[in-house]
Amino acid sequence: MLVWFLPIFLVFLMIGMPVFFALLLSPGFLLWFDGQERDIALLYRNVYNGMDSFPLMALPFFMLAGDLMNRGGITARLVEFSQALMGHLRGGLAHVNILSSILFAGLSGSAVADTSALGSTLIPAMEKNGYSRKFAAAITAASSVIGPIIPPSGIMIIYAYVMGESVAALFLAGLVPGILVGVGLMLVVRLLADKYELPKAERIVNKNQALSPLEFWVSLILLRINFAGVMIAVYAGVRALMSWWLGMDIAVNNWLLFMIFLVLSHFILVSLRSVVSNDFRIVCKKAVAPLQAPIIILGGILIGVFTPTEASAVAVAYAMLISFFVLRSMKLSDLPAIFARSAFGASTVLLLVGAAVAFKTVVSLSHAPEQLAALILSLSSDPLMLLFLINILLFIVGMFLDAGPAIIILGPILAPIFLSLGVHPVHFAIIMSVNLTVGLATPPMGLVLFVASSVSGERVETISRAILPFLAVEVLVIFLITYFPAISMTLPRLTGFVQ
Repeated sequence: MLVWFLPIFLVFLMIGMPVFFALLLSPGFLLWFDGQERDIALLYRNVYNGMDSFPLMALPFFMLAGDLMNRGGITARLVEFSQALMGHLRGGLAHVNILSSILFAGLSGSAVADTSALGSTLIPAMEKNGYSRKFAAAITAASSVIGPIIPPSGIMIIYAYVMGESVAALFLAGLVPGILVGVGLMLVVRLLADKYELPKAERIVNKNQALSPLEFWVSLILLRINFAGVMIAVYAGVRALMSWWLGMDIAVNNWLLFMIFLVLSHFILVSLRSVVSNDFRIVCKKAVAPLQAPIIILGGILIGVFTPTEASAVAVAYAMLISFFVLRSMKLSDLPAIFARSAFGASTVLLLVGAAVAFKTVVSLSHAPEQLAALILSLSSDPLMLLFLINILLFIVGMFLDAGPAIIILGPILAPIFLSLGVHPVHFAIIMSVNLTVGLATPPMGLVLFVASSVSGERVETISRAILPFLAVEVLVIFLITYFPAISMTLPRLTGFVQ
């Protein structure tokens, strides 16, 4: 009897019922009809239990950090930095749009926030420079799906919570696929540049800008620390390679090594001053402090300084520190509106998580996973064919259902099937997360399509047609990470988070 919960749930969605109520009413109705009133109480009690979780606290904190950074003018600095780097290419502002999404992904982890924040800035600028409005909206929507793939990622936190996986492993596994999506979109823009006569933008570097003394010294110190950190990472890789290949292990005191690299970084950066203009240097320096956020978040998690939840709180503290004291782009009077907006968004997500956890309870009682597993395994015994079929299923689901609820509903059903076939749990998590994330930009119900429509004033149907070439390359990336696990699994394995 309970196996009918899924068809009823889909009917509720099709008639326009909000996902939260559909998740609770579809199993609740069947339990009541079957005379299982005690299980109804368990169902609704699990709504609170599903939200009462320390790891899930990372979601509202990351959302708040993204809002603080957006309001603090950090988004504008990232766009300006991207324009200085890539604005001179054919279809330059389209490349800027994609690069800005890659950089913004490390701050917010949200496709909707990406579309709203970057779209309101870049779509009018692209239209002013000769791009059609539908093309500008389409590339904004297509690139925004990078947000939940590159860490920090809200949907990966949800998946890790539901399936008991390592958040750090999922964050690392999403890094290369996210960059791959960005590079693929840039290649499509380059291919379309000649066909659609996309305008060539000049390198845009704002002139005669000034930095406050505090921001100057902060960026100067952080740049040298970052360069020294990169050198240490390269040294560690070379040392590991020599140890494995030649049997040599050269041990050096880490602090001494860091100080040597710090001095070396200073001289390298000083020598580069004559290569670029002073205005270009200032644009780059203005982006240094904002770009430390993803480094702090991911670096702190990887070296074990704090958990993902603590990292999210640190991100909030860093965003406030930078916005109030370094950039001085916010006032105390701005905080109530930011807190209210973040609280509203976080409460929506957490209610969905709680309802989906309760929904999952009924899923386990109905034996639907076992029945679905038997059905899927009856189609083919070849894991590669089954992965192809499940990608098609996830792609279709992503057209109609938001990524978070879809992961909570389908993760416990589908993951055990593929784990039994030898697919690594982190690999399947990335397949599922990327696929459902791309669904956010897929017609007819992709959420970011509606956000892009609202920002640009262009009809959803028009954006849907213009976005198809970009969706094609994103689907290609999905199949690449599906059939070449090394794309997503190499970084987690090198860092020891995956065996």
